[in-house]
Amino acid sequence: MNLKSVTNTEPNTHELILEVDAKKFEDAIEAVYKKEKSKITIPGFRKGKATRKMIETHYGEGVFYEQAVNQIINLEVGNAIEESKLELVTQPSIEVVSIDKKDGVTLKAICTTKPEVTIKEYKGIKAPKLVKDVTDEQITAQVDALRNKGARIVSIDDRPAQLHDEVIIDFEGFKDGVPFEGGKGEEFPLRLGSGQFIPGFEEQIIGHSIGDEFDVNVTFPEDYGMQDLAGQATVFKVKLNGITVQELPEVDDEFVKDTTEFESVEELMADIKEKLTDAAEKSAAAVFENTLFDTIIENVEGEIPECMFENRINALTSEFGNSLQQQGMNLDMYLQYTGMGEEEFRDTFAERAEKEVILRLGLEKIAELENLTVTDEEIENGLTELGEQNGMDLETVKKFVSYDAYKTDLLVGKAADLVKENAVIDNSLAETEEEATE
Repeated sequence: MNLKSVTNTEPNTHELILEVDAKKFEDAIEAVYKKEKSKITIPGFRKGKATRKMIETHYGEGVFYEQAVNQIINLEVGNAIEESKLELVTQPSIEVVSIDKKDGVTLKAICTTKPEVTIKEYKGIKAPKLVKDVTDEQITAQVDALRNKGARIVSIDDRPAQLHDEVIIDFEGFKDGVPFEGGKGEEFPLRLGSGQFIPGFEEQIIGHSIGDEFDVNVTFPEDYGMQDLAGQATVFKVKLNGITVQELPEVDDEFVKDTTEFESVEELMADIKEKLTDAAEKSAAAVFENTLFDTIIENVEGEIPECMFENRINALTSEFGNSLQQQGMNLDMYLQYTGMGEEEFRDTFAERAEKEVILRLGLEKIAELENLTVTDEEIENGLTELGEQNGMDLETVKKFVSYDAYKTDLLVGKAADLVKENAVIDNSLAETEEEATE
């Protein structure tokens, strides 16, 4: 193979001209003939017994050309790209310029290459890192969650229905005195205050007792899904059949021992506060990091090939599909459930994919500008840890993970750490404490 020329035809695009001599072309043709001859039948000959010359005479001289050229492409194009020292971001487009038994084959490879980007600023970026104080209300909410798990459902028959009770009702809706479709239910459980029914319905049940039969007058919202009911005044005939309420356990040491690994209320509260504090710190750190990375993305300049974004969308959709399979579902089922088409589904990853591609290019550029390095020991240790996480030994990991790609991952990680270490915490950038920890 002779790499005749490498031409930068437009931004991030190179044209390679490769020449393969007549001998290599002949060798490829002969290899294809030997592979395919057992499948070919020529009149007057048993299957697989015809000579190459007979086959070429019968089917034409170029009968094996296409497969031979494909074989050459598989063997030689990768070598040409390596020789050209180009870093491709997607598979090259191959065109056969000329093909001849005497002169060999000339190929043209159109290669989309990794873009050269610049970055304006990456040190001294200002970002908020506001850690929200843990409140008594947050701790109480956690304790209430434990209490709700141990709650008993108690029937109530000595008082009228109240807000937050669960009532059992029969109902039938009428418009202009005529029952309407979908407006009837029997022994229907409804938690008062849940907003499950249209506005005004649940409030009119409050104050009624078991056995009461009464009217509930409501007007359907203007944007209601059924047009014949939208904005219409209706009457529901309701009968209250039952009332239940959750009875929550008292929070004492016995309750704590029965429901947690702790021995006392004091230990439980301390653990809850510690976990909430840790969560608040992680949330603040995430806001800090996201703000820095958003700034890096804004500061990256360069013409980025569209195929890089498409490739990242492909990867993200594939990862999503794999996660669905682990849950016993596939992508086709998911699209049916959500009512999305394939393109609409892919579009949901577009913004994320664009940000991830630009961010990585920016961090790789920072690693280059700062002359960051990764040692062989760091790579070995990282791959070993990766193997331990996935139950594989180091040699097995190396079969699945590209050494160079992993090295770049580590460099990107170091660049990200450098950005964070050189950032300036400025909590005035957080409009509110709530926003900073959302």
